[in-house]
This record gives sequence, C-alpha cells and structure tokens, in this order.
Amino acid sequence: MARVEQNGRRKLWMTLGGAVAALLLLGFWLRGRAEPVRYLTEPARRGALTAAVEATGTINPLTTVPVGSYVSGTMKLVFVDFNTRVRAGQVLAQIDPAVYRAQVATAAGNLASAQANLRNVEAALGSLQAGIASGEANAAKMEADLAYARTNARRLGDLAKQGLIPPDQRDLSQSTLAQAEAAARAAKAQVNQAKAQYDEGVAQVEQARAQVAAMRGALEQAEANLRYTTIVSPTDGVVVARSISVGQSVAASLQAPNLFTIAQDLRRMQVYAKTDESDTGFIKVGADATFQVDAFPHEVFHGRVSAIRLNAYIVQNVVTYDTIIDFDNPDLRLLPGETAYVTIPTGHVDDALAVPNAALTWTPDLPAADLERLYKQHGVPAAAHTTHADGQQVVWKLGPGDALEPVALRAGISDYASTQVLSRVSGGAGTIRPGDRLVTGAITPGAPAGKAAPGPPRPAGRR
Repeated sequence: MARVEQNGRRKLWMTLGGAVAALLLLGFWLRGRAEPVRYLTEPARRGALTAAVEATGTINPLTTVPVGSYVSGTMKLVFVDFNTRVRAGQVLAQIDPAVYRAQVATAAGNLASAQANLRNVEAALGSLQAGIASGEANAAKMEADLAYARTNARRLGDLAKQGLIPPDQRDLSQSTLAQAEAAARAAKAQVNQAKAQYDEGVAQVEQARAQVAAMRGALEQAEANLRYTTIVSPTDGVVVARSISVGQSVAASLQAPNLFTIAQDLRRMQVYAKTDESDTGFIKVGADATFQVDAFPHEVFHGRVSAIRLNAYIVQNVVTYDTIIDFDNPDLRLLPGETAYVTIPTGHVDDALAVPNAALTWTPDLPAADLERLYKQHGVPAAAHTTHADGQQVVWKLGPGDALEPVALRAGISDYASTQVLSRVSGGAGTIRPGDRLVTGAITPGAPAGKAAPGPPRPAGRR
C-alpha cells in the first residue's frame, strides 16, 4: 500500500514539472514572437572625406656624424659633453700623445741617418767617377807608349835585317813592344773596373735615396698619428652622444671606435615613419604630412615626404619601408629619438557621398538561398558580395516597412569611419542617397547579431 502511494506522488511531481516546463517554453516563444528584429543603422551622408596613411616613426637629425679615433691609447682629456655645441675643427678630446711623440723622434732620427748615408754614397760616387777619368787617362798613355814601342820595334827590325844593329837590340825592342801591349790591356781593364764600380755606386745612391724617401714617409706617418691623438670635430653641430671618459683605453686596431656622435643641424630634422608595403603605393614624394609627439600631445607639426627608402625590412612578418618626412625645427622643441605619430593624407574629396564602414561588412543572418534571391531581385552582381573586384561592395539599407534592400556600389577612398561611393554598380537596382538608413548590425532575441561579409578589401589609402 505504501509503495502505491509513493508511485502516485512521483507521477504527480513529474506531471507538475512537465507543465511548468511547457509554460516556460510557451512564454519564451510568445516573447520571441512579440519582439521583432531591431536593426542598428547609420545614415549615408554628403561631406568632405580624407583618406590617410597612419604610422609611427622616430625623429632623427638630418645628418649625424660619428667621430672616431684612428689611433689607440689612453684618453687623457675630454673637452665636451652631451648637448655641447661645437664648431668644425674644435678639439673634442685628447689621447695621451707621449708614445706618438717618441715615434716621431725615432722617425726623425732614422731620416737624418738615411740622409747622411745618402751624402756618403754620393761622395763615394764622385770618387769613383774621378777614378774612371784617371784610368781613362792612364789607358790613353798606355796606348801612346804601345804605339811608340810598335814603331820602334819595326824600325829596329829593319836595321837588324840590314845588319846595322846587333840582334839583341832587336829582341829588346820586341820585348818592349809586348810589355807595352800588356800595359795597354791592363789600363783598359782598370777603366772597365772603375766603370763597374761607378755603376754600383749609382745603384747605392738610388738605394740611399729610396731609404731617405721611406724614412721621410715614416716620419710623416708618425707626425700624422701624433696629430690624430687630438680628436677634433669634423663639422658644426651638437654632441648628441659621448661614449668615452678620461682614463678609458681606446683600441683602434681593427676598426675606429665611435667616441662621439654629432648632429649637424637640429633646426632641420626628419621623421623615419615605418609604413607597410600595402600603404607605399598611396604615398607620394612631396606630399604634406602631419605628426604629433607625446611631449606636445595637443600640437600638430607639419612636414613633407622626401623619400621612401627602398631597403625594406620585415617587422612581425610585415614588409616595412622607412618613409622619410622632412620638417623644420626652428625653436629646437623636438628632440632626436622622440616617437612621432604620423598622418600622411593620400586623397581628399570635398563633396563625397559617404557610407559608414561598418555597413560594408554587415550581412543579414539569412539562409544562403534567401540571400541569393535578394541579390538577384535587386540586381546585385556576384563580384559585389564575393571577390569585391573593381572596388564593388554591398550595403543593406532599410526600405519601406523596414524591409532589407541590398545595394551594390563601387567604393572610393576611405577614412577610418566612412567610405566614398564612387558610383552605382551597373545593373544594380538600388541607389544610395544622403539620409538613407544603412544597416550596420542587428539585434534579434535569441539569435546572433549578424555576420560579416566575406573579406572586403582594405579601403584605399588606409592603414
């Protein structure tokens, strides 16, 4: 009996629970039937529209000159600091010159020794030249003696044939002739030897002169190294960086260390704006640009695009170029290294028919078949809602009775809020007029607010 009562109570509670659930479901259904879809709209408008590229960059001097050291040593004196104004030729620092002065003295002594050696070999060359002249005179004397001995030997030979002189006298003349011939040959050999010694002396003179030139070059190099111990400014400007202190060692064995950086003129500066590759096609050299800095957040500064540097680099997988903007800084308020927020106008229309950018990305949450039917009914080509070729886009406006009407259009320039309507797409049935309510979103009880159109292209001239 108790079990029957327990089963009855369980059936009663299950019946009551099912009734409550049915009532709740009925309530939610009636509420959904009672609340229609609410569309979020913005009106189309006419007015001025400006497209621009926005980027961040860094303020830099127009020209910076790194000042290094050609020689190594210990820094003895430093005469300038950060922000010091300098003139071309002004002394910035002094490396200890003691070692280089000693090198100059050594090179000067070597040059003096080489010059003395040159004078010595030149004097010896003069002696050799005199020896040649003496040998040639002696050779001439020997030739004369040979000629006399030859004549005398011939005469005495004739007399001996006639029996007028004894034979030994003839033999003596022949011996004298042979001695004269030998003496003449010896004199010629001495002349040739003297000439060879002279040629050797000439070579020694040339070698001595080359040694003098080498020693003079070594002295000039030592004097130049001594001058390089004095670090001077190559240009007028302001010291913006100093990386050396008194007592610090300077090592210039492999490459010249950078001791100072001088900004040539802070009254003319540049902004290096980092622009990605999709924006460079809209930026033109000579275009006006504006920028702001954190130091003066309420002021706008003006400049002009001077170049788009071709050395691209990659930042977070984005190909980036440096766009250079020149500007004047007459009061020196802007400083190197400050971050600049740059705006470069790329297009402007004074009286543009504009639609909100959000309307270009909204599509009603309808079945695909219903969407296709609406597109065909209002003459919207497929490119307007798929590939967006030739700038074609679709917006949805509210017609009579808040009925949704797709309108195909051709988009022009755009800022961050609105896009210009260039024209209606050929074949489209709808038109856009100022004041038309364009749908940017929808609120449906228990349903998503809407979905974005598949991949519209970036509006022209925007980041």
